[in-house]
Amino acid sequence: MKVKKLFIASTGYPTVLQDISGPPKQLFVLGGDFDDLLTRPRVAVVGSRSVTPYGKSVTMQLAGELAAKGIVIVSGLALGVDAIAHRAALEAGGLTIAVLPSGLNHIYPATNRNLAKQILEQGGALVTEYETDGTMSFKANFIARNRIVSGLSDAVLITEAAEKSGSLHTARFALEQGRDVLAVPGNITSPTSVGTNNLIKSGATPVTSVNDVLYALGIDPSKPQQVKLIGATPDEQMLLDLLSRGISDGHELLIKSSIAIPVFNQTLTMLEITGKVRSLGNNHWSLK
Repeated sequence: MKVKKLFIASTGYPTVLQDISGPPKQLFVLGGDFDDLLTRPRVAVVGSRSVTPYGKSVTMQLAGELAAKGIVIVSGLALGVDAIAHRAALEAGGLTIAVLPSGLNHIYPATNRNLAKQILEQGGALVTEYETDGTMSFKANFIARNRIVSGLSDAVLITEAAEKSGSLHTARFALEQGRDVLAVPGNITSPTSVGTNNLIKSGATPVTSVNDVLYALGIDPSKPQQVKLIGATPDEQMLLDLLSRGISDGHELLIKSSIAIPVFNQTLTMLEITGKVRSLGNNHWSLK
């Protein structure tokens, strides 16, 4: 996979970042079609590294439901809420963008290297403003990274945060950038919910269901959203794309995909097992 380098004055640089305060002069992008990812609705999901069972539960639920509706989840690949949000998006078959505080060949934290790999395999992207030369993660990088997380997003959702959580920097950047700030209310006796409860008292939109986030994005929850299914392999994606174009006959799918018969049969079986396609009988297939 080739790293794409984007300069602030060059074609392809995200327009959503050009007008923020202190836009990154350069971006290094690895992964799927970054331009396509930025045409979709995007929500940053961030919060505490020391997440409680409550924080984990609401993050998994909200990030997963949003991703299942075709919304790209943006976060920072950190421990806690960030990693949970990325994983929830992947498990829902959705797309996610991870913004790193280091060079692309120095994934931080190292324990999330496999997660970074899964993000790429599923069509998501890794983004950083730091040279791909093993640049280490310094304390200032984490705060700087947060302005990109919010800048790439249409709204920022904080699911759990203590009074001095670093994720509150993301909320501050979001306000400066004109992004909507949303927060999940928590138990008033829980130290890890002081930050989110304070945000709500200061005017952040309280979120108690995925519909609250959809309304903030201007999406009507009652209207079905067209979601592009993402295959785990290029062969899976080929078949999903053909099915989305209305091709249902198995023989025609085989011919148009140019996939070898054994691989074709295995790929179709995996798509059925993972719930992305279903058999209509007589060798006809459809998206689930």
